[in-house]
Amino acid sequence: MSTHFSNQGPLRIAFVASDADPAQEALARLTARYGQADPWEADVVVALGGDGLMLETLHSHLERGVPIYGMNRGSVGFLLNEHNEDRLQERIAAAQRVTLHPLKMRTTRRDGSTRDALAINEVSLLRQTRQAAKLRILIDGVERLEELICDGLLIATPAGSTAYNLSAHGPIVPLGAGVLALTPISPFRPRRWRGALLPHTVSVSFEILEADKRPVSAVADYTEVRDVVKVDVREDRSLGLTLLFDPDHTLEERILKEQFLP
Repeated sequence: MSTHFSNQGPLRIAFVASDADPAQEALARLTARYGQADPWEADVVVALGGDGLMLETLHSHLERGVPIYGMNRGSVGFLLNEHNEDRLQERIAAAQRVTLHPLKMRTTRRDGSTRDALAINEVSLLRQTRQAAKLRILIDGVERLEELICDGLLIATPAGSTAYNLSAHGPIVPLGAGVLALTPISPFRPRRWRGALLPHTVSVSFEILEADKRPVSAVADYTEVRDVVKVDVREDRSLGLTLLFDPDHTLEERILKEQFLP
């Protein structure tokens, strides 16, 4: 699906960049060439950096839902387009639109306090000490795994399935599959449990067993909450994040190609 901008004149573009020199140099050239709109009034935000900068930009504009077009000036750049500063207005107008829905994480800590956070890539639970974590997994209130002893566990969106999830030997999930990847990190017991694919409509709860002895932290993208005793995760369909990709290099194509890499 291509983008449709109501503004009939030149697009109002806001540029953001990481602190890396290549990103800052591109920022200077692009703002001199195309101008710099107020990010809160722009038709589109162009993010210059890597995937980390793209995630920060998406989080910063969650409420407004402005389309984000990334150009890779970082290291990986899986969520970004190739760097090309020519005909930027035309490229953005012709870009393909991808809508992502984040995961909403609600944590309960040992002191009883709660905290919510959103994740575009994944929610991960990680042991805080040398002791392995012990976790109980419930799906829609039904216990599915009584006890998982592991270094951690993560639940990833399709967009995040090629990131930490893939490094933890989890499956790559196509964008239109309608599923989330639940992947253990260095599981000890049950040793052969490799995770699960879950419908994106489910609510997932993780209960931390022996939390005093085996403390666990929960991380939604880059928001960390330590000493949790329970973590609830579900997809938040009320929020839609719009990414723009060049037609010849869409996110769906990248996810598909990733599955055939040696």
